[in-house]
Amino acid sequence: MNAGSQSATNALIGYWVVIPAYNEAATIREVASRVLRESTNVIVVDDGSTDGTAEALVGLPVAVLRNPTNCGKAASLWRGFQQALAAGASGVVTLDGDGQHEPEDIPRLLAEAAAHPQHVIIGARRRDQRRAAFWRYGANRVADFWISWAAGYPFDDSQSGFRVYPVSLLSRVKIKHGKARSFVFESEILIEATRLGYRSLPVPIEALRRPGARPSYFRPVLDIARITRMVGWKLISRGMCPIGLYRSLFGRASYPSRGGDGVEEVPPDESLSVGRRNTNR
Repeated sequence: MNAGSQSATNALIGYWVVIPAYNEAATIREVASRVLRESTNVIVVDDGSTDGTAEALVGLPVAVLRNPTNCGKAASLWRGFQQALAAGASGVVTLDGDGQHEPEDIPRLLAEAAAHPQHVIIGARRRDQRRAAFWRYGANRVADFWISWAAGYPFDDSQSGFRVYPVSLLSRVKIKHGKARSFVFESEILIEATRLGYRSLPVPIEALRRPGARPSYFRPVLDIARITRMVGWKLISRGMCPIGLYRSLFGRASYPSRGGDGVEEVPPDESLSVGRRNTNR
């Protein structure tokens, strides 16, 4: 076993995986089953589903938390975080329940988390895949710009839900998580993490569309408007943060080094090929 694999194996022992799910009956069992091959510590937060999402998990050794009504992704993530922290987690992995993320990538993300404990690790989808959904891609790029400005740090794929959060961050950060902040929450936590001294490390992943998966709940116009409003207030409170704008435009995102022993600063387009796996199966 190489050093990276050993680090990921050691990290898995203390990490919990949180999967927010709303009406994911078609995909949630397969997702949870594959996650269980990577970790025995799995929490699924059923966000008031009406399609039998929780029932689809019967017989699997996962902790299922059920919201009595649909409270939104932010509230579901927050509840999962608190459950994991109470269980003594050393960190939390999040991924979506619709099958677009490959649970088999969890060890790769955790290897980077073990090497860079003061980072939020983001599974960054390849831009050619993201461009396939034109309006969503455009909305995501707008979100990347605003979030990078407010944080004063460049982000790539700030809207990816496949992440690793260090417990030291989750135990400190305080963010509103009402229903209207479902996608705002995942943006705001990146900004607040940066302000608390954490950084972000994107790890290239494949984004998949599984047969039978439901359409995305991300609404490009409404959700970007909410994210922009949140960022706007943060910028106004800091005098529009011109240095943050400069850093977001001219900074370089940090990616895992090709040698696997650190991070390197590379342009965003080049970064998408760093660590890319052979997906021919």
